[in-house]
This record gives sequence, C-alpha cells and structure tokens, in this order.
Amino acid sequence: MTQAFPTTNSDELTQPFDKLIKYVRVRSDPDAKFVEFDFAIGDPNLYVELIMPRIVFDFFCEKNSVTFMTEEQAEAVDEAMKKWRYGEQTLMSKNYENKNL
Repeated sequence: MTQAFPTTNSDELTQPFDKLIKYVRVRSDPDAKFVEFDFAIGDPNLYVELIMPRIVFDFFCEKNSVTFMTEEQAEAVDEAMKKWRYGEQTLMSKNYENKNL
C-alpha cells in the first residue's frame, strides 16, 4: 500500500504557520447551498469540521492556498479515525469489523 501523505518530521513541524500544507476535504454535495468540509493544517488526521456558504468557501480556499484531499488520502484519514475510535485488537474493533461484513 502506498502512503497517502508525506511523512512529517520534526523540522516540518517547526515551519512558520503560513508554510504548512492546508488540507480540505469536502463532505457536502457539489450543489449544496452550504459547503461542509474538513480543514487540517500540517497533519490531515487532525482536522476541524466547518460549514460555509459556497462563495465564502471559495474565498477561504483561495486565501489559504488549500490542497484538496484525493480519495486515497481521504481513505487513509478514515482508516486512522477507525483506529482511534475503535482501537486495534479490541472487542470494540471486532464488533465494528463484524458489523461491516
């Protein structure tokens, strides 16, 4: 499996804020009045959920020079969230796996 995001080293974490990659993952329908999206700075696994009108979202993305996540990157974030939510090799993770069979 290929790595969806570049690894982060300690030098990258000390970069000025404006030099960090800003990730966006849109979750709403393309024709929705409001855009629901995840916004992350530096680490796509640590994000906030935001909602904005389309015109404000477009301005926000332009001003922040965002990088839109690919499907592969979004799947990698989802898998990381499952590990966080359900753990690994736990009863809860096994229940989640059995539910999705």
